[in-house]
Amino acid sequence: MSMTAVKTILTTAHLTFQEARQRRVLWAVAFLGLACLGVFAAGFSVIHHRSKFTIVGERSEVTNFLLLTGLYGVNFLVVMLAILTSVDTIAGEITSGTIHTIVTKPLRRWQVLLGKWLGLAAMLSVFTVSMCVAMMGIVWLVTRYVPPNPVQGVMLMLLEGMVLLSLSILGGTRLSTLNNGVVVFMLYGLAFIAGWIEQVGSFLRSDAAVHIGIVTSLLMPSEALWKRAAWLMQPQFLRQLGFGPFAAVSAPSPAMVAYAGAYIAAALAVAVYSFQRRDL
Repeated sequence: MSMTAVKTILTTAHLTFQEARQRRVLWAVAFLGLACLGVFAAGFSVIHHRSKFTIVGERSEVTNFLLLTGLYGVNFLVVMLAILTSVDTIAGEITSGTIHTIVTKPLRRWQVLLGKWLGLAAMLSVFTVSMCVAMMGIVWLVTRYVPPNPVQGVMLMLLEGMVLLSLSILGGTRLSTLNNGVVVFMLYGLAFIAGWIEQVGSFLRSDAAVHIGIVTSLLMPSEALWKRAAWLMQPQFLRQLGFGPFAAVSAPSPAMVAYAGAYIAAALAVAVYSFQRRDL
């Protein structure tokens, strides 16, 4: 890749990042994020100061459960932001004709697409890390508690957002904005349901249910990434429970993380190919 191509991609990424900052949907999600932090801070503080813990380890167990509950809310906001800010990045510009003012310049389509993805990925990274650090910071200020493997957990949540971002960019090269959004949200919902089927199947020792969850994770690895993130951020004794909102009888392996990285690369490669062949 030449330096000119790299400069073009970075310039497009910068412009996309600036454009994303001006969108109402970003500010709406940011407002929801602040509201989420406020409610969590108030609720967590009340629970911590007014609860009486009599069993050894009970306080840390409840603290970890509440923190993961808050992070699960953050995870959903990350998913929403990834999809809503990218669903019309390509599709909307094709429909409105704005794309013609871009691709008619001495720019290659793949440079435009990768630049847009990079700009949105940067915006998503800032939001994800900021929200997770704020959520963990609230818990630390009240209890001085830090979950195990916080960096790995946050990076997995961010990787989940990148999966959905890449899939949304891919869908935008062929589908309308509305259809693209519906498809990506439905795939996310499918992965969520299949993840619970796999968890219940593992608890009941049903191989068929487990296989359904595994196959679905290959089609959409979003839920598997969250489950591994939650598993890593739990103390050892909570992992051994094996069943619960944030537990996993068989946690997704590191191979699933590598697969998610390959999934993103493949989605972007297909998106570039599809966009190159799209009749504008």
